[in-house]
Amino acid sequence: MSDTVSDADKIRNKRLAKLGSQAPPKTTQNAEGSSDGAPATHATSPSTSSASDQKEQTRPGMTISNASSTPKAPENPFARLGVKEINGSAPQINIKPSGGTDMLPRKRANIDQKPQGSRSGESLEEWEDKVLRSVFRLTLDPSARSDGHGHHVSFVEGVRTDLEDQGQPLRLGVAMLDQAILEAASNVRKTSPLDYLLACWKRVTRQFKVEKSSKGEETRLDVLEEARRLCMSYCIFAFTLPEMFGQDLPDTSPLLPHLLVDSEDDRGICHDFMTEAISRFPEDDTIKPALVTAVEDLSRQLAKKTMNDDYKAYVLALRHLIRYPPLVKAVTQSSLFLPRSASASDFEATTLLGPFFAISPLQGNVTTQYFSSPKTRDRGFINNSQRALRMSLTTHQQDLLDIINHIIKSDKDSRDRMLDWFASCINMNHKRRAMQVDKKLVSSDGFMINITVCLDQLCEPFMDSQFTKIDRIDVEYLRRHPRIDIKEETKLNADQNASDKFYEKLVGGTNNFISEVFFLTLAAHHYGTEATSQTLGQLEKDLKRMEKHIEEIELDRHKYINNPAQLMMFDNAIKKYKDRVDVGLSYKFAVQGVLLDEQMQARSLQFMRYVIVWLLRLASGSNFPKQTMELPLKPDSTGFFDALPEYFLEDVVGAYRFVMRNMPWTISSTECDELIVLCITLLRSSEKIKNPYLKSGLVTILFAGSWPAPNRPKGVLGDLLMGLPIATKHLLHALMKFYIEVENTGAHTQFYDKFNIRFEIFQIIKCIWDNRIYRENLDRESKANVDFFIRFVNLLLNDVTFVLDESLTAFQQIHNLSQELQDPQQLEQAVRQEKEESLSAAKGRAKSYMQLTNETVAMLKLFTEALADAFTMPEIVQRLADMLDYNLDVLVGPKSSELIVENPQDYEFQPKTLLSEILDVYLNLRKKESFILAVARDGRSYKPANFQKATTIFRTKAKELKSSQDLQTWTALGEKIGKAKEADEQAEEDLGEIPDEFLDPLVFTLMTDPVTLPTSRTTMDRSTIRSHLLSDPNDPFNRSPLKIEDAVPNTELKAQIEAFIAEKRGQKLAAANIMDTSPG
Repeated sequence: MSDTVSDADKIRNKRLAKLGSQAPPKTTQNAEGSSDGAPATHATSPSTSSASDQKEQTRPGMTISNASSTPKAPENPFARLGVKEINGSAPQINIKPSGGTDMLPRKRANIDQKPQGSRSGESLEEWEDKVLRSVFRLTLDPSARSDGHGHHVSFVEGVRTDLEDQGQPLRLGVAMLDQAILEAASNVRKTSPLDYLLACWKRVTRQFKVEKSSKGEETRLDVLEEARRLCMSYCIFAFTLPEMFGQDLPDTSPLLPHLLVDSEDDRGICHDFMTEAISRFPEDDTIKPALVTAVEDLSRQLAKKTMNDDYKAYVLALRHLIRYPPLVKAVTQSSLFLPRSASASDFEATTLLGPFFAISPLQGNVTTQYFSSPKTRDRGFINNSQRALRMSLTTHQQDLLDIINHIIKSDKDSRDRMLDWFASCINMNHKRRAMQVDKKLVSSDGFMINITVCLDQLCEPFMDSQFTKIDRIDVEYLRRHPRIDIKEETKLNADQNASDKFYEKLVGGTNNFISEVFFLTLAAHHYGTEATSQTLGQLEKDLKRMEKHIEEIELDRHKYINNPAQLMMFDNAIKKYKDRVDVGLSYKFAVQGVLLDEQMQARSLQFMRYVIVWLLRLASGSNFPKQTMELPLKPDSTGFFDALPEYFLEDVVGAYRFVMRNMPWTISSTECDELIVLCITLLRSSEKIKNPYLKSGLVTILFAGSWPAPNRPKGVLGDLLMGLPIATKHLLHALMKFYIEVENTGAHTQFYDKFNIRFEIFQIIKCIWDNRIYRENLDRESKANVDFFIRFVNLLLNDVTFVLDESLTAFQQIHNLSQELQDPQQLEQAVRQEKEESLSAAKGRAKSYMQLTNETVAMLKLFTEALADAFTMPEIVQRLADMLDYNLDVLVGPKSSELIVENPQDYEFQPKTLLSEILDVYLNLRKKESFILAVARDGRSYKPANFQKATTIFRTKAKELKSSQDLQTWTALGEKIGKAKEADEQAEEDLGEIPDEFLDPLVFTLMTDPVTLPTSRTTMDRSTIRSHLLSDPNDPFNRSPLKIEDAVPNTELKAQIEAFIAEKRGQKLAAANIMDTSPG
């Protein structure tokens, strides 16, 4: 061969040599010389090699010779390989073992010397000719066009010519089969050479299996085995060296179209083909890259498709290919599997598996296909479309899981590459949880949901109901070079410095697969389904805003009605805006359809249940659930729980909150026990979590779980809350504790947030209040933990005071503004517009605050009934009495007529019911002398006439709200308060002028228990400073931090005050005695 052989020719020559080397050694007669009389040339030795040389030649080679007498054309690039063109057709090649032997197996060594016949009397050569013609659909008859079955046959002119020139019978045999295959494959016109060869492969394989199963003669099997080998070799040439068949190099892998058809189709890639091709990996280094390239092209083609297109064939092709471990290993080592240059925005398009996970009903044009003209569709159509969408997605996700399982189970390297792929996808998408998400910088919702669902299913094998494998989840994973990136994540109870210090202490060892998948799945939920749920919430808000904006714009239509050009522009602008709304609505319905998949959510909650138990074990250090939780939790000496990312708990809260609000029926009772324990544990030991909004999520779960649902009047969790021991013992205290904590959240919206959170707390308390055990435990704790209950009662009073005042003030504004706007013609336009805006704002406030008012007053009624002592402590009682008197005056006093508004039910305003509950609070405390005296001392709002007016209302206008017995008790209370007021006024009169040093400097009343503040050295009454410290932890005179324990009793001043009082009372008694003994 010339020294000037090109690199391409060298590669081709190497491939051809490998093909020849795959033939097993043969002991057959030497092949005849070529028809042109020239000596045959051999790849490894000349034809004149000695016998000893041939004996030493154990590795078979490839003999390449011209197939006819036509001289070699020097311009033919295959000339140097011993390939020639026949009658201007594609080049031909003869493949023989080195040493000049033919391709027949060793077992046929003496066939020509001693012909063998078949059982039917047919000779082996006749059978071989018949079978090879049938399998490869060849003919040596130029007039033949089809075989006996009507199949098209290819006339191999070159083979016939060679046989005639050699004087051999016109029969096909394996000795000439290589030339026949090449000639036939090169002459195909309507299809490709690989189409022809794959069909031949299937036929020869079937024939081989039939012969083998029928226990045919070994010589026949040898013939068929050799035919299979040659066919496979040429198949490999067809997709690695298509130039051999006169084909141009295609842009994509020649295998690609064959991977997309059914494996049983003649054009398809079957299991036998893949098994044979992969078995040749060690011998032929061109096959593996060719198959990997085919998989890569499969991915690239799929990246251009959506669920609306024919994507299924691509997925099935990958499922088929991924079943072969050697190929899996090769594919996972591909540079396309996990390119270093991949970013979050193009990860699903540029990585090898990305396009497969990108297929989703959430792809842009797919959502509009499922939900076209969404505004015109009824609920039935939407539900049906969502069901169809879920069915398609579920099937696809099962295919994805099958692919992932085969990769993971293939070998350790492939499994690690698969885990790296998941981790990269998750780590790149942290921006999906940003306040404002730029869709161009992150992966799509559908892609991330598919990732999450697959990881959920990878966790299923170790998530048994008894938690037997939960010990395998190693928290040290997070300090052992974890795949997930948590460095910048907010931690449960550690700041950034503490977190960095904790995680810089790396530990040795290796991470087990369960830990890897567990933590990957947690992160996938955060950036996958939970991020999508967040997107859905924001989308719903945006759609409402956009629709409102369209309505506002439509009001300006009259401005352009007389200008057709401007009106057209106006209409076009409106249409574009409405089209955007339609796209948004379609996407909303599609996301809802995906997220409301019961099977997916059930699987998600199963995983979250495991997370809950793992978190509780870590937080408590106990073997939960085999051991019961002891509350409050002990401090964590390890620091593991504090340093966990917040989203570990946030995922749990988000998953259960979504399901409870949208599909509570999917939650099983077995999942609820651990959920309740988690909520109570972390609310009771709330110092374990620093984020108040994360803790409020636990309250939301309990609230949603206690909200009435179909066939569940107490909701999903209500019945368990009524009887679970940890709930009856700790739930009320936990709720009251968080009620206190939420007063200050640190956010700029904390003032309004606290009311929303407390509203949910009220609902939970109402759900469980009927259980006597709760009330008894609460009563015992109120006496044992006085300061805690004083703080709770103080905040409850603050809330009642504020929301009542805001609500009733808003109704007065609505009433007055409505009166002023009855005749708008008398008002200037600017004034009228200002008042209309004020009226709208007042209506909004009234509706918001009235709901809070109803719930807060209801809570006040419940607690004063159960804990009367706590509400009549000196620090509390006067504020409570003042608040009740003020609102009683508003509801029944002279200004009560200002509360009359149109359609009060729109605001949930029921003044008689509200008045009834305020009266109940009075009646609950009627036996407490301190309360009676506090009402009597209210100089601003207490009016005996208000008590009488309330009695009249319930006797005439609201008889159903109060019984006659209640009214008698109410009347008796009013009389008792009146007498107390007279007595108190008389006592104050008897004291006369009180020295200033005896008066409290804040409220200017006579001190009874004076204390001196440590820093300002000011003396004031203990009850006054205790009341102050409930809302402000500082000295009221110099703003220094102060605790009630720091106040020093002023015993000397107390003695002086007591002496003063005794003196005045003595003077009063003396004066009374003088009057009694005076002459009559």
